[in-house]
Amino acid sequence: MNRLRVVWSLTLAFLALLAMEGAPLADDYIIPPEKKDHWASKAPSRPLVPTVKNPSWVRSPVDAFVLAKLEAAGLEPAPAAPREQLIRRVTLDLIGLPPTPEEIDAYLGDSTPDAWEKVIDRLLASPHYGERWGRHWLDLARFAESNGYEHDEVRPDAWRYRDYVVFSLNVDKPYDRFVEEQLAGDELFPGDTAALTATGFNLLGPDMTDSSDQVQRRHNTLNDMTDTAGLVFLGLTIGCARCHDHKFEPIPQSDYYRFQAFFTPASFRSDLVIATGAERAAHESAAQEYNALTRPARDEIARLEEPCRKRIYEAKLGKLSDEAQIAHRTPPADRTPGQKDLVEKTARLLAISGEEVLSALSAGDKARRTELDHEIQSFEKKKPAPLPVAMGLQDSGNASKTFVLERGDPGRPLEEVEPGHPRILQPPKSLGSAPTAHAAPSVGSRAALAQWIVSKENPLAARVLVQRLWQHHFGRGLTSTSSDFGTRGESPTHVKLLDWLAVELMARGWSLKEMHRLMLLSATYQQSSKASRLALAKDPENKLLSHANRWRLEGEAVRDGLLFVSGRLNEQMGGPGVFPPMPAEALKGFKGWTPSPDPRDPLRRSMYIFQRRNLRFPFLEAFDLPDSNLSCPQRERSTTAPQALVLLNAADVVEAATALAESASKEAGTEAERVDRIYRLALGRRPSPTERDFAHDFLKRSPLGELCRALFNLNEFVYVD
Repeated sequence: MNRLRVVWSLTLAFLALLAMEGAPLADDYIIPPEKKDHWASKAPSRPLVPTVKNPSWVRSPVDAFVLAKLEAAGLEPAPAAPREQLIRRVTLDLIGLPPTPEEIDAYLGDSTPDAWEKVIDRLLASPHYGERWGRHWLDLARFAESNGYEHDEVRPDAWRYRDYVVFSLNVDKPYDRFVEEQLAGDELFPGDTAALTATGFNLLGPDMTDSSDQVQRRHNTLNDMTDTAGLVFLGLTIGCARCHDHKFEPIPQSDYYRFQAFFTPASFRSDLVIATGAERAAHESAAQEYNALTRPARDEIARLEEPCRKRIYEAKLGKLSDEAQIAHRTPPADRTPGQKDLVEKTARLLAISGEEVLSALSAGDKARRTELDHEIQSFEKKKPAPLPVAMGLQDSGNASKTFVLERGDPGRPLEEVEPGHPRILQPPKSLGSAPTAHAAPSVGSRAALAQWIVSKENPLAARVLVQRLWQHHFGRGLTSTSSDFGTRGESPTHVKLLDWLAVELMARGWSLKEMHRLMLLSATYQQSSKASRLALAKDPENKLLSHANRWRLEGEAVRDGLLFVSGRLNEQMGGPGVFPPMPAEALKGFKGWTPSPDPRDPLRRSMYIFQRRNLRFPFLEAFDLPDSNLSCPQRERSTTAPQALVLLNAADVVEAATALAESASKEAGTEAERVDRIYRLALGRRPSPTERDFAHDFLKRSPLGELCRALFNLNEFVYVD
């Protein structure tokens, strides 16, 4: 009897597990009432700017929202930071490089009312702005130039996406257009090569190209682009609903696959031609000439190889299962869905290499093949260079179906779903009806998804974007969970300010540079970082913004700063990633990192260092370089012993110290002037009397280069104050 009870209990538990894990029908899910009214699911409206007791401090509406919170808590804002400190802060903030002594002097000597505004406008107009803020976006986009996993193959054209981001930010491309291009540039702007390149965003995740299950490989990519789009553009952890209803957010499993259905019809391409019309025409003309010259030889090679290829193909096909053989022999138009999957899974097993064909040729045919190859090579100068290509998406033209997958397994489909948005966001009835400058797309297209995301009906896109801008400017976001605006994310400290900024972003045409100016011109941004005792006691995390936050520079900004202050920075922009020398111990057992032959390449900004998933540049890794397999909304800021060792011993630091000492010795006649020069370049200020005395005493025993290296190891060099 007891055994029967145990069996019955286990049966009930198993059935309950099945009920929990199985996907519900799309209309069965009911959003819990307590989660329906979450602040982030409601469209932002412009709140009234609060009235404050000390209006003289307010320079923009931003300050009014901040000061109202401070006054309610019995706190006062910190005084304005010294001008030397401010220009260093904003220069590192906007372009990721320290200000020059000349730029500092120009600002200190400018007594006009708009002196600060002129500094901001100059920095926003710098091409380095796109490099600095492009790096922030690449963290979100999980950018890398290799596939990851065991073989970590190179993606030779991935850099084009990086350059697209830098260019887009520099020209202040409206954020709504920026989103549309990345999600659906091929559909919305098919003639725009930049928009085609932008769709590479969706394919930047890791890819196991040698997978034995190509169907699973495609699903892995679909899952990655679905998860990333939810995190980056909506600030939602939608990926948690892939295998079952989200445990914390009102996102059922069916919503996950409805969202994924926008991407399902897409073809994943690594060879999207992004040439202009003139380039295509010139290439076509040259290709016709080359093909006419080489066609006789190529046709003869094809005739020689055809019997061998047929034999090799049949031999490989014969090793497959009977079902697979039937699937491959069935004309593509007549294949069942199961046969299509089987063909996709086994196609790589039928690939025939040139070496296989060559080894199967007779001796006479091999000799003739060699003659024909030489004949073709004689026309090599006539061969046109390949057209530029990029990674990206393209509509396959197939009406692909999307199913809810039991536990996320593509081999266990449940009910079919149509493209749709997370229902908690309450979008418009017709996704294709969002107002736009171009024709309304079909409801199930990526264009419809992109246009809904940046429509006023979507409550999240503008909020998420201004939160990311605020986070980088102030060292901390209005919420600490920049990619999680759900019920489990941290509630914003200033909800009304976040909504005001979101509405303002849309009102200003989604201009990022306008939002930068708005935030940087505020009194809040210009505060000193010195906190009062009362502020430290009442608000130790500075959530209420009673003073500026100190924050450590990212590894790229530290390395770029070393190159810049030592006068060695190569400011060349764009192009394929470069390969600086790497320590021998980092390369043990690894192939695929040959230092660039051009001696100027290692001196370029760190964002142009080739980004390999399985081999991270050691200097940058010590300073919390993010994992490029995942979208990174905010970098860690650890303090570790390896960072100190890198700043003391890395070749980048030693070479920068030597170069800075040499340039200071040439530019300054006396020891006092040299000390003054290196302090101003490295720290943006002159040394204090105590520091000057210490430096002169130090130089009696050590060379100037060692003093430069000591300055690079100060917190003041690697922190923004």
